Amino acid sequence: MKILQSLCLILFSLVATAAMATDLKVGDMAPDFSLEATDGKTYQLSDFRGKQAVVVAWFPMAYTRGCTIECKSLADNGHLIKKFDVTYFMASVDPIDKNRGFAKKHKDDIPLLSDPDKTTAKKYDILSLFGVAKRVTFYINVDGKISYIDEDVTPKSSAEDMAANLERLGVAKS
Repeated sequence: MKILQSLCLILFSLVATAAMATDLKVGDMAPDFSLEATDGKTYQLSDFRGKQAVVVAWFPMAYTRGCTIECKSLADNGHLIKKFDVTYFMASVDPIDKNRGFAKKHKDDIPLLSDPDKTTAKKYDILSLFGVAKRVTFYINVDGKISYIDEDVTPKSSAEDMAANLERLGVAKS
């Protein structure tokens, strides 16, 4: 019985640690990245510094239920986000071809970034125990600093919530 209790405690500790928030905090410089996207371009965060706010919405895995719902929200209601002077991306550790197929299937009009070697995901500290990204959205201001980290993303209302957060953060309208 003690062995079972010890195993349960260890498992609980591992799960709790994996569920903990990222080490990045509001006000920190967002780690730079250079990632290939589904639109055929490679995006580097530092290219936006001093020019435009950026939102990076990490999602666990293409073709899964929650990610499909989130992708659909952004595809159907992206016009709400486009009212702001912001570039926004979805990002995962899926290979680029998987993300391309996913984006095409759901008629997504925003670039999905691919981080298959998980370098950027590690910098953002959003890898789960299972090696996929946690569903976390980073709001990065024009100075390249993190202005908000949303760790409680609701896939169904992702676009609406993103627009509300951009409004709350005072991001300029386009």
